[in-house]
Amino acid sequence: MLIIGINYRPELTAIGPYTTGLAEALARRGDRVTVLTGLPHYPAWRIGPGTSRRLFSSTVVNGVRVLRAAHYVPSRQSALRRGAYEGTFLVAGAAALVRATLLTGLDRPDAILGVVPSLSGGILARAVGTVLHVRYGLLFQDLMGRAAAQSGIPGGGTVARVTSTAEAWATGRSTVLGAVSEAFRPALIEMGVAPSQIRDVPNWTRLAEPTLSMNETRRRFGWTDGRQVALHAGNMGHKQGLEQVIAAARLAAERGEPVRFVLAGGGNQEADLRALGAGLPTLDFLGVQPDGVHASLLAAADVLLLSERPTQLDMSLPSKLTSYLAAGRPIVAAVPAGGASAREIERSGAGLIVQAGKPESTLAALARLRSEPVLAAELAAAGPAYAAINLSAAAGLARALALVDEIAA
Repeated sequence: MLIIGINYRPELTAIGPYTTGLAEALARRGDRVTVLTGLPHYPAWRIGPGTSRRLFSSTVVNGVRVLRAAHYVPSRQSALRRGAYEGTFLVAGAAALVRATLLTGLDRPDAILGVVPSLSGGILARAVGTVLHVRYGLLFQDLMGRAAAQSGIPGGGTVARVTSTAEAWATGRSTVLGAVSEAFRPALIEMGVAPSQIRDVPNWTRLAEPTLSMNETRRRFGWTDGRQVALHAGNMGHKQGLEQVIAAARLAAERGEPVRFVLAGGGNQEADLRALGAGLPTLDFLGVQPDGVHASLLAAADVLLLSERPTQLDMSLPSKLTSYLAAGRPIVAAVPAGGASAREIERSGAGLIVQAGKPESTLAALARLRSEPVLAAELAAAGPAYAAINLSAAAGLARALALVDEIAA
């Protein structure tokens, strides 16, 4: 099995852990697995400390052969920079496969899985599959064309048209396609994919055991003044639209509301958000935390915040949502009504949907949870119950393994 995707271990958030989990599950059952990936860089959009900058490298980690190809990593997002990011991985990834075949005896795979994003993961999957006459399939974690159009990156309109064309080309000869959200189906069908080819492959919950108790966590991070803690934990990028959280924190400060907004994580918009929210007494920032501390933060918050740009309807399903549901805290989601995230929260019964881009709506939902503790407890209990049935690691991996087996059938 050859898996191609730019995100992989040791990245701790978003797509990397899911690709890693699938590859290692395949290896555990006895498959010979090679992963072609890039340099660890997400969510900070900086190459991780201690990472080798060699053009190509090859290691074996937990039974998986990991080929790495060096590529450009943009610290700030624009259409041109994102194009360079994709293009350099596309070229370096192809070169890495040729090099591994010639120098280290990389076997011809029986099947190929391309993980999208990156877009180059899908393009390489089709290109290599065509050259080697090997069946391939794609796993869509996000819709790249829709992402460019909806996420607010400068020049997004132009790149959306190019990306959508390339995305459709990548799907052209695929055996089957996996989608982590059913909301992706209409867009995939518009690309020319037959409905019978699409498989629902939702991600599973990845939540480590908390290493601190609730009281220890609240003491460590200074959450001891009785204010309601509303936590957003995860990537700080364009598509999260976290400016609306800053606006809510500013409005809360003006009104004297007993709420503390906390943004925990990192990303290419972090510096801008910190500057935008500088001096607000209702706003705190925390860096990326180790898994156990991250889980402790989720469990200790009063409310978990989900934030998306008002234009973001069906391009992605945030990976943080699976962890939110398992954490057992009520969710307030400032997301577009009818979008992928809103649908998932409505199905789970674990949160309140408020209008994206309207900070007063977010504050109203937080005030309601403060005044209705029974409602808050009901929402908190619904998340773990939903996750246990629909988002367990065993069920999620089984779906992903079934996708691979169908590609290789």
